[in-house]
Amino acid sequence: MPRYILIVDHRPGTSETPMDEWKPDDVRAHMDYYGALRQELLDSGELVDQHALTGPGFAREVTSDGGPPVVTDGVFPESKEFLAGFQIVDVVSEQRAFAIAARVSAVPGPGGVPLEQPIGVRRVMDESDFEAFQ
Repeated sequence: MPRYILIVDHRPGTSETPMDEWKPDDVRAHMDYYGALRQELLDSGELVDQHALTGPGFAREVTSDGGPPVVTDGVFPESKEFLAGFQIVDVVSEQRAFAIAARVSAVPGPGGVPLEQPIGVRRVMDESDFEAFQ
């Protein structure tokens, strides 16, 4: 079955209020929603991996010409499109990946209102994608 990565970034969706300013009950509802969705996808066998990532202040970029790494600050904090987390799902179709992404997008924000956060969906390449290069 094809695998897809569902990309969550820090674009706010329907709420501009940062999570660290939400009421504790709203944060709990948000995290509980993610926990329930995670368990559902684990139970169905569709969830391959899932991780939340630290903020852009901890991001670093590494370049090298083959010698020692050159490490610099990563993405710029004023960018709202930096990666916040991801899920990799193993599903029967692209449409199923879209359906799961829609569930992620509907995570509740302040007052329980779905965030409608934009979720990027990209197919993970497999061996067949590289056959043309052989």
